[in-house]
Amino acid sequence: MAIVTTPTKACAVNPLKMSQPIGGAFAFMGLGGAVPLLHGSQGCTSFGLTLFVRHFKEAVPLQTTAMSEVTTVLGGYENLEQAILNIYKRAKPKVIGICSTGVTETNGDDVDAYLKLIRSKHPQLAKLPLVYVSTPDFKGAFQDGWEKAVARIVEVLVDGPNASRLRDPSRVNVLPGCHLTPGDLDELRVILEDFGLSPSFLPDLAGSLDGHIPDEFTPTTIGGIGVGQIADMGRAGWTIAIGAQMRRAAEVMQAKTGVPFRVFERLCGLCPNDEFMTFLSEISGRPIPLKYRRQRGQLTDAMLDAHFHIGGRKLAIGAEPDLLFDLSGMLNDMGTQVAVAVTTTQSEVIERIKTKEVIIGDLEDLEGLAKKNNCDLLIAHSHGRQAAARLKVPFYRAGFPIFDRLGAGHQLSVGYRGTRNVIFEIANLVIAHRDENDQPTPDKWRTGRVLPRCAGHRSSTVAAERSVA
Repeated sequence: MAIVTTPTKACAVNPLKMSQPIGGAFAFMGLGGAVPLLHGSQGCTSFGLTLFVRHFKEAVPLQTTAMSEVTTVLGGYENLEQAILNIYKRAKPKVIGICSTGVTETNGDDVDAYLKLIRSKHPQLAKLPLVYVSTPDFKGAFQDGWEKAVARIVEVLVDGPNASRLRDPSRVNVLPGCHLTPGDLDELRVILEDFGLSPSFLPDLAGSLDGHIPDEFTPTTIGGIGVGQIADMGRAGWTIAIGAQMRRAAEVMQAKTGVPFRVFERLCGLCPNDEFMTFLSEISGRPIPLKYRRQRGQLTDAMLDAHFHIGGRKLAIGAEPDLLFDLSGMLNDMGTQVAVAVTTTQSEVIERIKTKEVIIGDLEDLEGLAKKNNCDLLIAHSHGRQAAARLKVPFYRAGFPIFDRLGAGHQLSVGYRGTRNVIFEIANLVIAHRDENDQPTPDKWRTGRVLPRCAGHRSSTVAAERSVA
């Protein structure tokens, strides 16, 4: 069991974590026709919007109540009212998701009371779902905001049990964690449908942020699960929660609708996917399709091929708790030593990460400990690239944001196929780094930058240098 440590330094240096409000807004982006609204200053929203646009390379609908210094002190009711009315008139949304920020939480705005008053004053908003979630950015992290938002969506939008609406055992609710990409959700949808199941994803980022181009511009999300589909999730036979962060939402779903749930904390790796496939076979009553038996064989072969390059390496990884648990667990299965683990917030899984210590800290902690422990592989989001360059180690980008590479929304890590992809990508990074830094080349022979590894190698190198001379 890992020891969880929180550094006592006065400030974060090169922060690893993203804030709760943008984690909550991210969850609302998986709803169809939605507009996420941050109740705070314009700066709070513009910073988060920049991260989303750079990560997905797409237009992202994210609005703000534009709190000023005066309204922050006096209260933000009028700003919230005006923002909701403007969005309603101009964007015609199907749902508005409201996330608080540090300034409004510090002031103590009673947003639930504000929303009741706004609805009473404006009857035209009676049928428009307004979902509010408290996400102060002075505590918690990205994953916490997502977790709270999904649980709140279930509380507000899912209908309770109804005797006239029978449950359909072929329907499955899927509650994905924020560490899964739209590409991961597409893969999970295919897997579930191959077992004859009909999945409903909440949130469904694969419908809204998968990179497709709509026929015409819309100021709301361009896809995702609809409000009507969310209301009908109580008819499903099972709820599958992916990541420990989704246990809370699954419990709320069960309490409200009676739908049983199963939490899969990991879906990257051989054993976690064996368990997942077995469970799907049990609830569907169907055997595991042959294509997945073949994919399993391909994964085991990939593990055999790559362990020569990955096994024995010392890993430094910084990520949100569920992503950290997922990737470090898979690499530990491959023989990698998790020497340094840094995360952003508390979680039930971090004590079970297979390392001596997990630090709730920043990228400065990650870099310093990686250097101290002579780590030769680094995993973090794009803000970790400078640390990897200074440490001169291979760098695998994972998490949010990834803004210096294309295709972040299509990264695949779930299932047998996704695990195989991750293994090959990391192994190839290690091979390329070794080739760039260690392997002899004619240019290095001329300058004498490569030390001979054996007498035979040395004689051939000297002969080559003499022939060049």
